[in-house]
Amino acid sequence: MTGVTQDPTAPRRRRRGTAAAAPAGDPAVPAPAVAAARVLVQALAALGVRDVVLAPGSRSAPLAYALADAARPDDQRPAGAPALRLHVRIDERDAGFLALGLSKASAHTGDRGPVPARPVAVVTTSGTAVANLHPAVLEAHHAGLPLVVLTADRPHELRGTGANQTTEQVGIFGAAVRLAVDVPAPVGRPGEDRDLRRTVSRAVAAATGARTQDPGPVHLDLAFRDPLVPGDEPWPAPSDAGLTHVAARALPAEPAGLLTGAVPVVVDVLDEPGDGRSSRRARGPVPTVVVAGDGAGPAAARLAEANGWPLLAEPSSGARQGPTAIGAYRLLLADERLGGRTGRVVVLGRPTLSRPVQALLARPDVDVLVVAPRGADWPDAARNASQVLLDVPARMRQGRVGAPAGWLDAWRTADAAAQDVLAGALDAPEDGRRSRSGPRVSGWALARAVARASAPDDVLVVGSSSPVRDLDLVARWDLAPLVLANRGLAGIDGTVATATGVALALPRRRVRAYLGDLTFLHDVGGLLRGPAEPAVDLQIVVANDDGGSVFTTLEHGAPERADVFERVFATPHGVDVAALCAAYGVRHTRVVDSEGLLPALAAPGTGTSVVEVRVDRTHRRGLSERLAAEVAAAVDKALSSGG
Repeated sequence: MTGVTQDPTAPRRRRRGTAAAAPAGDPAVPAPAVAAARVLVQALAALGVRDVVLAPGSRSAPLAYALADAARPDDQRPAGAPALRLHVRIDERDAGFLALGLSKASAHTGDRGPVPARPVAVVTTSGTAVANLHPAVLEAHHAGLPLVVLTADRPHELRGTGANQTTEQVGIFGAAVRLAVDVPAPVGRPGEDRDLRRTVSRAVAAATGARTQDPGPVHLDLAFRDPLVPGDEPWPAPSDAGLTHVAARALPAEPAGLLTGAVPVVVDVLDEPGDGRSSRRARGPVPTVVVAGDGAGPAAARLAEANGWPLLAEPSSGARQGPTAIGAYRLLLADERLGGRTGRVVVLGRPTLSRPVQALLARPDVDVLVVAPRGADWPDAARNASQVLLDVPARMRQGRVGAPAGWLDAWRTADAAAQDVLAGALDAPEDGRRSRSGPRVSGWALARAVARASAPDDVLVVGSSSPVRDLDLVARWDLAPLVLANRGLAGIDGTVATATGVALALPRRRVRAYLGDLTFLHDVGGLLRGPAEPAVDLQIVVANDDGGSVFTTLEHGAPERADVFERVFATPHGVDVAALCAAYGVRHTRVVDSEGLLPALAAPGTGTSVVEVRVDRTHRRGLSERLAAEVAAAVDKALSSGG
């Protein structure tokens, strides 16, 4: 955040000889709030905003009326009103995440790979409505997504007076926004429109990171005085006065981390390490792996292939495909011939899923190179990076670094052995996982089915906690689908709304969301769509294990803590998901065994639908421990026998 600033549109004392503000009630001149809202909407459209999400309210009425005009069909839109796509949602939290999904997906609307995400605006009224945007603002901040947050407010004379629905909104998002401006209530003074366009120009430039290479949310707190309702007066003619189109700073030709803004700038050179960890280089090629976290992009896969390095890629990295991708990497890192031998890690994107990966990045004998093309921070939770680079060094891109003989082959051999163990376990009969409601599927089997059902042209939005980690273990793609996830803060907030925004932005692609039951229930309001809002084709797969299974495999799920685990960690809910979907008018299918999985996933149909899959939780910890042991034994046998 660059600090809360007072906007130059603040009212000034009129000098002798200057024009006065239009008299109130003049039918030919709109009220100042109405006029300012129209100018602001024109400026947003001129600066590249195409989508605006609105949550209803009275104080924001000037913006609501202006946006309604802008969203009309071409033959009904008033002269002067720009063309915008308007999305209306009742819940401000869902409005924020819908905007986030629209922005996230906008980076993938072209045919030539990812491009910088478009800014999307979200509008709310005053009071608690503003606070409900905070989760989406935080996610956008950490994920580097350009949200333009427009919150209506009471004029300055009513703040601090006990006026209804009035609180201190200025600076409410703290350091999570790139720019915060307190915009005073318009009065119709000369030059006011020009100043407002200038403010919007700065806001959009800050949101897109045009000057900083650090995109993220911005906040304009807009004070409006009554009257808030337009009359029959025309829109102002579009004007460039005050508009500033800011040239973006150049990024590397194909920067790593283009899709996520949580990674960023500091430059060093590969040949000058900061300490002695890279002394092995003098003795020949260093055993190196590429870790591709969220948003790393296809450059990570090409880097690994060019040098013959194993690729440890998270599902939302955009790199999990090709001959070097190691699917079961988190089960292999404990082996001394693989993880133990690793001397260098090149990190692209933001890795967050795996404790074994974080342990590798924390080892003092491992040289960690972070490729971080933009922003002020870089991913280094272990505080162990020796170098932070703006781009991948040229000789790495060209494949002139290489690896020891047999290095990649050893990882491939181990991965093949691990995959055989996983396949045997996941294909085993399910009779041992029965419950009162029938047999249940394991989380890993469901993740594998979702991965297999996802074609290269599909889009898969993955929820946090178990689903993304299960997918990380079992997904294998020759050509991966586009996998998106809210990994900025890795919360479960707003995931249904995010997926809906993605589906709205990518209407020609099949979009599927894969969520846990708590993630689904946390944002079930994301299913709510008014009759005037466009429908989306979105299949939501819910792994329902009646609680939070991610905690089962952590220390909290140990048998000695069973007396408190269910209530305070697992949090079973017993919700009838079918009845909940019926209340929202959403199609529902329940799957209770593996045989029903692929048919349900293969035919999502039109509109929004929910596939509820009953997933086993009680056996998850034991199965996880058994799989790890069996994989270790199989890998040892495979490596000891030479493959």
